[in-house]
Amino acid sequence: MSSAAQPTPSLTAWRNALFVTLGVAGLAVAALLSRMPSLRDHLQVDAGGIGLMLACFSIGSLTGLAFSGPLLHVLGPRRLIRFGVPVYALMLALVGVTAGVLGSYPATAAVSFVFGAFIALADVGTNVEGSANERAAGKSVMPFLHAGFSLGTVVGAGLGALAAAVGLPIFWHFGIMAAILFVVALVTPRWIPSVHEQGAERAAKPARPAGRRSVWREPRTLLIGVLVLAFAYVEGAANDWLTLALVDERGFEQSQGALLLAVFTAAMTAARFAGSWLVDRFGRVAVLVCSGVLAGAGLALLVWVPETWAIVVGTIVWGAGSSLGFPLGMSAAGDDPVRGPQRVAAVSVIGYAAFFAGPPAVGFLAEHIGLMNALAWILVLVVIAVALSPVTRPTRPDAPGLDPDAIGADPATATTAAATGAD
Repeated sequence: MSSAAQPTPSLTAWRNALFVTLGVAGLAVAALLSRMPSLRDHLQVDAGGIGLMLACFSIGSLTGLAFSGPLLHVLGPRRLIRFGVPVYALMLALVGVTAGVLGSYPATAAVSFVFGAFIALADVGTNVEGSANERAAGKSVMPFLHAGFSLGTVVGAGLGALAAAVGLPIFWHFGIMAAILFVVALVTPRWIPSVHEQGAERAAKPARPAGRRSVWREPRTLLIGVLVLAFAYVEGAANDWLTLALVDERGFEQSQGALLLAVFTAAMTAARFAGSWLVDRFGRVAVLVCSGVLAGAGLALLVWVPETWAIVVGTIVWGAGSSLGFPLGMSAAGDDPVRGPQRVAAVSVIGYAAFFAGPPAVGFLAEHIGLMNALAWILVLVVIAVALSPVTRPTRPDAPGLDPDAIGADPATATTAAATGAD
C-alpha cells in the first residue's frame, strides 16, 4: 500500500459502507420478488405476464448500464450511489401503488423499468468502488461485499414472508421498505472517501476512447463475462421463480414460498461470508468448480425429488453453489489495476444479460412444459459455468485467488503460470 493510501480504519469504513449499500439493494429486490404471487394476483396475469414484467426490470437495468459510463464520469461512483439508491427506493413504493392500488399492469411494468435502471446505476458505482477497495486493501473483499447483498435479500425475503403471512397489502409493505431504504441511502455514502471516488473515476475512464472498446476484444474478458452470465442466470432463476414454482407446482402456501426464498438467500449469504477464506485457501478456480457442482446438485434435487426434505435441502445447496460466481467473476475481471475497471464494466454488461433473458425465457418454457421443468434446463448453464471456471485464474501473482501451489512457487514461475493459465 502506498503512503498516499487511506489508513486501515478508513479502508474498513469504506468497505463496510459498500457492504451496507449492497445490502440495501438486496433488501429492495427481495421485497419485490418475495411478493410475486401477490403481484400476480393484483395484476391478474399468468407466469408469462410476470416474466415480461421482470423483463422490463431487466431492460431497465441494461439501459442503466448503457448510461453508467457517462454518468460515472460526470458524477463519480459515490454520487452515482447517492443518487441511484433513493430513486429506486421511490420506485419500489410506486410499484405498491401501481399494482396494489391501481392494479395497472402497464404502469407497473413502466415503474419496474425505472427501478431496474437506477438499481443498475447504483450497482455499477458500488462495484467500481469495491474493485478500488479490493486493490487498496490488497486482499479479496468482493465475496464479503456481495454477502451484503445476500444478507439484504435474506432480511427482505424474511420480511416478505411475514408480510404475506399476516396479509399486509403490498402498498404498505413496499412503502414502509422504501422509507427505510431512503434513510439508509442518505447516510452510508458519507463513509466512502472522496479521494477513492476520484481515483476510481480516473481509473474507470481510459486515456483513449479505444481503450474502453478494446476490452470487448479480449477472449479472457468475454469468457469471464459468459461465466458470470451463467452463474447470474442460475442465481436469478431462484430469485425470480422459486416462490411461484413452490406455490403453483408443489402446493406451498405463499408465506412458505417466501420463507424458502429466504432460506435460499441465507445459504448464499453464508457461502459469501466464507468466500474470501475459501478463495485464499483453495484458489479461485477450485472454488468456482465446486460452486457449480453444488448449484447443479441442489437444483436437480429440488426439481426432480418432490419431497419436502429434498426441496429444503436442494434450496440450501442451490443457494450456496450459486453464490460466488458473480463476485469472483468481478474479482477476476478486475485483476489488473489499469484495465480492471473497463473489464469489470464489460463483464457487468454481459452478466446483466442473464437478468434480461432469464425471466421471459423461463416464463415462456413454463407455459409449455411447467415451471419446474423449465428450471431444469438451467442445468445446461451450470455445466457451461464449470467448464469456463479455469479462465478466472489470476493474471498477477499478487492477485487474490491464485492457486495455492502457484503462491508457493518462486516469483518467476508464479508469474508465468498466472499469465499463461497453466496449472
